[in-house]
This record gives sequence, structure tokens and C-alpha cells, in this order.
Amino acid sequence: MSTLRRFSYSAGRDRPLEASAAWAAEHGFGAVEFNADLPPNSPDQWEDARVAAFRKLCAKHRLTVGIHTSSAVNNAEIVPVVGDGIETYLRQNVELSARLGCGHVIVHGGYHFGDHETRREAARRRLERLVPWAARLGVALWFENHNAEPDLAEIHYQPRDADETAWFLDWLPAATVRWAFNVAHAHLVPEGIDGFLDRFGIGRIAQVRLNDNPGTHEVHLVPGEGTIDFEAVFRRLDRLGYRGPFSLDFGTDEDKLRVRAAFAALLGPG
Repeated sequence: MSTLRRFSYSAGRDRPLEASAAWAAEHGFGAVEFNADLPPNSPDQWEDARVAAFRKLCAKHRLTVGIHTSSAVNNAEIVPVVGDGIETYLRQNVELSARLGCGHVIVHGGYHFGDHETRREAARRRLERLVPWAARLGVALWFENHNAEPDLAEIHYQPRDADETAWFLDWLPAATVRWAFNVAHAHLVPEGIDGFLDRFGIGRIAQVRLNDNPGTHEVHLVPGEGTIDFEAVFRRLDRLGYRGPFSLDFGTDEDKLRVRAAFAALLGPG
């Protein structure tokens, strides 16, 4: 994989996926990720002819595609009727992924309101039910470590730190559920980015997700606008032997191109 093609393009929600894929291919990205919550890219918008044309477009440009489910949809929901809707949501994303020929769906541990253990168990059970469904359809699940909220906040995402991430990854089968390592989220907890890599290494990383923040709260800043030392991140990943993909989840298209050029220079020729 060439250096530039190691980066995936995070598509905007309001643009048809075909247009995002064409732009990504024109600018040398190797992958596209999108959220399928709303038109024009929600599951109900994909007639068979559109699916066929999109798969042909991706094959022509050798683009891989992934779906990033919304973290606003609480995968740790415990109310039965609401939980049923979330199960449908997850399955629809997996089904759409299979139809479009996507390689993966990014999933989350949801959030809690102080009832941590109850919600954590609900999220684990929901993901465990999703795993065989995704496997039957040939879709990989990538589990993302989430961001920390202030201790006094009412809502808390999970898993927020390395211990919570380990709890989920220990339960979920490594053969079918990999780790989407969100560097910016790791930057918000005491162990930091290096603490996650010390704990897990790179063996289960499917993708490294990149954006910036000030280290105090969650906000998707363009790299260079926050306090993450990306040179150190790339050096550490290189020493560990990481040769996988990166996701650029920030800013405008112009920001992505500019930052990708800087990050590619840190990676060296590929």
C-alpha cells in the first residue's frame, strides 16, 4: 500500500457517497468512510441499480469503504423497546455494508449515566449478538475507544480509558472484532496515547483514527490546532511496526489534503 493510500477519507453526511468516493479517488485516498444515518446515504436510499454502480466505481479506483455508526445512538440502551430499535439500526448498517461491498462497520460501547456496570453489560451483550450476524454477511466490526467526559458530567461514553477498552476487547472475539484506535480520545485520559499502546500494542489495531483536541475535552480539531504530538505518535507506531491505515476525521477537504501531505512525510516513502 502506497503511503497516500494508507489514509481514508471521512465523507460528509450531506453529500452522495458516490461524489465523496470519486473525490477521494481523484486525490489518491485508498478508502472512504461514511455515516449512513440520513439521506442521501441512508439504507432506504440504495436501490439495486445504485448499489451496482457504486460497487463498480469502487472497483475501478480500488477504493475500500467502511460505515461509521453514530455514537449518538446509545449501544448501551437498556429500555427494551428502544433497545430493539438500536438492534435494528446496527443490523441495517451491517446489511448495507454487505450490499455495498464495504469492509467494515465501526461500532461503539454506548454511554451511561452513572449506571456503568448495567450499561456496560447491555452494550457487550448487544455487540455479542451483532458479531455472528456480521460474520454471516462477511462484514468486519471495528470497535472504537471512546472519549472521556468531565467527571461531573451527567453522560459518560464507554469505553473511556484503557481499562474499559480492555474489558470490551477481552469479551469480543479477536477474529471478528478489531480495534479502531482513536488517538484523540486516548489523549483525554491520564494514560494517554502511549498508555493505550503500552497496554494493547498494535496486533489488534484495524485503523488509527486521527484528529486533534486540547487534551481537556472532546472536540474534533484539525491536527496542529490542539496539543497532540503527532510526530511522536507516528514515531511510536513506526517503532511498533504498524503498517495499517489511518483515518482523517476532521476539517474541510482542503484541511485533509494539507494534513495528509504532512503526515505522509512523517511516514516516509511507501
